[in-house]
This record gives sequence, C-alpha cells and structure tokens, in this order.
Amino acid sequence: MRNGEEATPTQVARLLIADDHALVREGITTLLQGAEGLSVITEANDGQQALSLCRQLRPDLVLMDVRMPVMGGLEATRKIKAEMPKTSVVMVTMHENPDYLFEAVKAGAAGYVLKDASGERLVSAVRRTLAGESPLNQELAMRLLVRLARERGAPGSDAIEAASGGARVDMAPHETSGEEGEGARGEAGRMESLTPREVEVLGLLSQGQTNPQIAKNLTVSRGTVKIHVQHILTKLGVSDRTQAAVRAIETGLSTSDVD
Repeated sequence: MRNGEEATPTQVARLLIADDHALVREGITTLLQGAEGLSVITEANDGQQALSLCRQLRPDLVLMDVRMPVMGGLEATRKIKAEMPKTSVVMVTMHENPDYLFEAVKAGAAGYVLKDASGERLVSAVRRTLAGESPLNQELAMRLLVRLARERGAPGSDAIEAASGGARVDMAPHETSGEEGEGARGEAGRMESLTPREVEVLGLLSQGQTNPQIAKNLTVSRGTVKIHVQHILTKLGVSDRTQAAVRAIETGLSTSDVD
C-alpha cells in the first residue's frame, strides 16, 4: 500500500517487527496479525537485521525497539529513513522518555508506542501512522517540535510554541553551506512545490494541530484537510505528518500568530 492511505482488506499493510526479545516480537505479531488489513511479514532481532530486511522486503511500517544489540533502534531508524523515506517507523519503548522520543523523531520516526500498551492502542497507533497521522499526542508532539526548532535555530520557534489556530506562515530558509546546503536546497525545492494552501496546512500541522483543528481554523472539511496532508506527504517525500513537520522546521518554515 502507499503511505497516506488507510489499509483495507484488499490493500494489506506489510509490517516488520524489530526487537531482540522473541517473546515481545511474538506478542506484538499476535496482536497485529488479528487486525484486518495488517500483515506482519517478518521479524528482526537487532537493528542491523531490520535494516537488511527493509532493503529486501520494503515494508510499509517498522515497529522498532529502541535498545537492541549490534545496531540500536535509533541508528537503524536513521539508516532506514535515509534509504527508504516512505517506510514508516514507530518506536516501541518501555518508558515515555522525552530524550529518547526527541532523538527518535530526529532519526525519522513517526512516534512511539509503549510496550505495555493494549492491543487496541497498538493497532490504532499503526493504523494512524499508515494513514499519515502521528501516534504522538498533540501536547508531546508540540514539545518535541519546539525543541527541534530551537536546536536547529529555526526562525519562529517561539511562535511555534505559542501558536494556536489561524497561523500565518512564511518561508525563511536558514543559510547552510557545502553538502548540508545542497540538501537544504533540495528540501527547499520540495517545499516550493507546495501550493499556498498546502503551506498553510503544513504550518498548522507543524504546530501539532490535528486534522479537525486544521479544518476548523481554515473553515474547510476534514476530508479536504486529509487530501491536503496526503499531497504534502507525497511532495515532501515523507511517510507521516511528524516528519513533514520536521522537514518544515529544517527548511525554515516559521509560524507566527495573526495580529
């Protein structure tokens, strides 16, 4: 299936489970295999094996443990997202550690799910990610994005923190040089392919707003917002809204309150 579309019985999402504990892998697999439209196609017992299997099988989504031998989950996520940006990664962790979650988002993860989560919550997190949504709650997503914006020195990080509905967005790419500059120019080019309305949606999305909130702020239907978000994900070459927000910050998309 293509990321950004919901799984259906005729469009089964292919999942990879990466964890160094066999019992954890088996438990997650059992929970997900019973869900309509989801199929666990393989398992990995460390990050290196997860990367190799992703190269071979190109799954739609990886459920990745944070701490594993040989190669940890964060490094594996960075490598997978660098080679296969359309493959979604959701971290599986024992604790809601903000520092780990921040590093996971930087590495390319869409979000996380706790190991003691219920089967219903696990399936919901997977489905939301496959649909281009974020499994992060809004408050946590906001904190992580603000922290990322400040770390990158992105314009408007204070405005992101304070922003509510009805934001104005403007493009202000930060200066870079060398290979970083080339990458930034490539990202800026993708950003420029967005329509004015898509830029507006991305600005609100980067504040951690949900589709219903964006729809209310822009006075459009939720379906219209969903279509805009799907177009944004495709144009930016990312798998989910968390990474779309990261791209916006990396290219200097800033938000500020309307007077």
